[in-house]
Amino acid sequence: MATLAASPTNLADSLRASGAEVLTDKATLDFYAYDIYDRGADLAAVVRPKDKDQLAAAVKAATDAGHPVAPRGGGMSYTGGYTQDQPGAVLFDLAEMNRVLEVDDVSMTVTVEAGCTWAALKERLAHHHLRTPMWGTLSGLKATIGGGMSQNGIFWGTTRYGSAVQSCTSLEVVLADGTLLNTGKKHTRPYGPDLTGLFLGDTGALGIKATVTLKLIPEADCHGYASFAFDDADSWFSAASAIERMGIATECFGFDPYLNAIRMKRDSLTGDAKQLVGMMKKQGGVMKALKEGAKVIAAGRDFLNDANFSLHILAEGRIEAAANADIDIARQLVERCGGREVENTIPKIIRANPFGPLNSILGPEGERWAPIHGLVSHGRSAECFAAFEKLFADHAEEMDELGVHYGTLVAAVGGAGMVIEPCLYWPDARNPVIEDTIEKAHLKRLPKHKPNADSWALTKKLKQAIVDIFYDHEAAHFQIGRTYRYRDSLHPRADALLKAAKAELDPKGLMNPGSLGL
Repeated sequence: MATLAASPTNLADSLRASGAEVLTDKATLDFYAYDIYDRGADLAAVVRPKDKDQLAAAVKAATDAGHPVAPRGGGMSYTGGYTQDQPGAVLFDLAEMNRVLEVDDVSMTVTVEAGCTWAALKERLAHHHLRTPMWGTLSGLKATIGGGMSQNGIFWGTTRYGSAVQSCTSLEVVLADGTLLNTGKKHTRPYGPDLTGLFLGDTGALGIKATVTLKLIPEADCHGYASFAFDDADSWFSAASAIERMGIATECFGFDPYLNAIRMKRDSLTGDAKQLVGMMKKQGGVMKALKEGAKVIAAGRDFLNDANFSLHILAEGRIEAAANADIDIARQLVERCGGREVENTIPKIIRANPFGPLNSILGPEGERWAPIHGLVSHGRSAECFAAFEKLFADHAEEMDELGVHYGTLVAAVGGAGMVIEPCLYWPDARNPVIEDTIEKAHLKRLPKHKPNADSWALTKKLKQAIVDIFYDHEAAHFQIGRTYRYRDSLHPRADALLKAAKAELDPKGLMNPGSLGL
C-alpha cells in the first residue's frame, strides 16, 4: 500500500475539488466507522458525491494521495463490507447518488445510480406496472442497488428469479485510479466474457459501482399465499426444496421454532391489520381489505404455537386462477412431506409492507443481533442445519449463562439451493448505526443494555464456528466482506486469477483493502 502523502487539510481540499461534499468532523468519522455488527478503523474522510463524475474525481484524489477508498451503500452490512482494518481510508457514502436515470419499457431495462434504494426503485417502477425480477431485500428501505450488486442479496422474487445480481445486465464502475469503466451492453449480458459479473458480489474490492442497469419484467396482477407447519427439520427442508424446484413460488421462506417465537413476540397485531388492509385495497377492494384485516386479529399470535418449523409461500400470476393453482401445488408437496397448513397471516403481512422499518436489527428485548448465512445445496441443507443445532446444544449452558440465544431463517433461492441464516442475539450496548436505523419510538420501548464483553466474546466465537460449518458444507455466501472464507474455497488457479484481476484493476491495493480477503 502506498504511503499516505496528504495531510488531513490537504486531503480534504483535494477531495472537495471534485465538487462532492466532504466530511471530516470527529462525530461523522466515528459514525461511519461502524456497520451493524462492529466498528472498523478510524477514517480520514467521508465523501458524499452527487453524480458519477464527482465520484470518479474524488476517488482519484484520494488514491493519488495514497489513501484507501471504500464504498458505503445503505450501511446495512454486518460482515465488514466497508469497515476498515487499517486507519486512514476515505469512505464514499453514495446516498446522494439516488436517481432513477432511465426506464426503458421497450427494451425492458432500468438504469439507476448506485445509491438508489430498492424501495425507491419499486415505487418509481410501479407507475409503469413493472419491476425488476429480484426486487429487493427486506432491508430495502435503506439498502441500495449498488450495495445489492456489491454484496449480492435475496428475498423479494428470489425463489423464482434468484439473487440480486442475477437481475443485472451492466454496470458503470469507478476503478481505484478514477477511471469510469462500462462493463457491457445494457440490453444483454454477457457480450463475450462476463465483465459485468467480475464486479458483482465483489463487496467493493475491485471498484465502486456508479450506475447499475437491471432487467425489467411486468408486475404481477394477482397473488396467492400459504403457510405451513412441520414437526421436524428434515420435512421442512424437503418441502421448501420441492417447492423451489417446481418453480411455483416467488418467495419461499421459513423460521425455526426459536425465530418463530421471536417474531410472534416482536410483531404488533394492530400494525399487521393496518398494513394488510392497505395492500388488499390495492389488490381487491375495500370489503376484501376489511375481511382480511379482521382475519389477522382473529388469528391472533397463537396459530403457530404447535409448529416447530414454519414455511411461508407467495405465488403470483396474470390471473388469480394461476396464482391459486401454484399455491395448490405447494399444498400437495407439503402434504407429501408431512406438513400441515396453518393461517397465512405472515406472508400476507410481510408482502403488505415489503420494505418496513428496520426495527428487527435489535431483538424484542433490545438484544444485539447478528445474522450469519450460507447458500447451501438442496442435498446438504438439512445436514448443515443439523450441524448448527449440535453447535448450539454443545454451547447451551454457556449461552444460557450469558444470555445468548438464536433463531434461524431459511429461504429457497431459484436454481441455487437454500439460504440458511442462524441469527445470534445477545445482551450488549447498541452502536451508533443501530440507533440511527431503528425508528425512534420503537427504540424508546426497548431495554437498553450495557456493554457486555463476555457475551460479545461468546457471540464472536459462535459466529466463527457457524462460518466454519458453512465452509465444511460447501456453502456460498452473500455479503462476503471480511467474514466468510471465500478465498479458502477457490482452486489455486482461480485464486491466482482473482489476484491478477485485483492487481490489474487496483495495482496499489487501495480499493477497499481486506475485502474478499484481498
